[in-house]
Amino acid sequence: MQIHELSPHPKARRDRRRLGRGIGSGLGKTSGKGHKGQWARSGGGVRVGFEGGQMPLHRRLPKRGFTNNSFAKVYSVVNIKDLNVFKKGDVVTAEVLKERGILSKIEEYGLKVLGDGKLDVAITVKAAKFTKGAITAIKKAGGEAIVSEYHVNESTAKPAPAKATATKAPAKTTVTSKPVVKAAPKAVVAKTAAPKPKATPTSGVKK
Repeated sequence: MQIHELSPHPKARRDRRRLGRGIGSGLGKTSGKGHKGQWARSGGGVRVGFEGGQMPLHRRLPKRGFTNNSFAKVYSVVNIKDLNVFKKGDVVTAEVLKERGILSKIEEYGLKVLGDGKLDVAITVKAAKFTKGAITAIKKAGGEAIVSEYHVNESTAKPAPAKATATKAPAKTTVTSKPVVKAAPKAVVAKTAAPKPKATPTSGVKK
């Protein structure tokens, strides 16, 4: 491959729009700008958000106040009149209501029982919240209202990782070595060689 054979990827580089090159191109004569007007002029047009001088949308909308919607606790709601489908002595919870099809889903903060309608069955209802009217109606029917906290993520929540407890390193045992007493050097006795007997000269001695 030579350098003159290199080319960009197809459609990576597009040809520029050639304006005013005849009506066959669709951009001839007025070059796509139409006849006269503010938008047909060089440098014409209006800024983004301009509505012709009337009060623009971003100024018409109120920007004051505060809402707690993002902090709201959402409950699955059921009225006591919907609980007449149960039999005497039944225990009603959010899960049971979902199984029966009375609730489509269980919200994050569980079940809330409202007091609309009339209850004719003595049942035990476990919910995260009751209205005063609901408690009165349940007790009047001979049932019981039990407040139990519920969180939809409890069943699916992963167990929190155990906190790592810092293990103390074992204390270093310092071995106290006893002082080594060096033995006194042994006296080196120099061995002195015995003196050799002097040779008596024999020459010139008359016998």
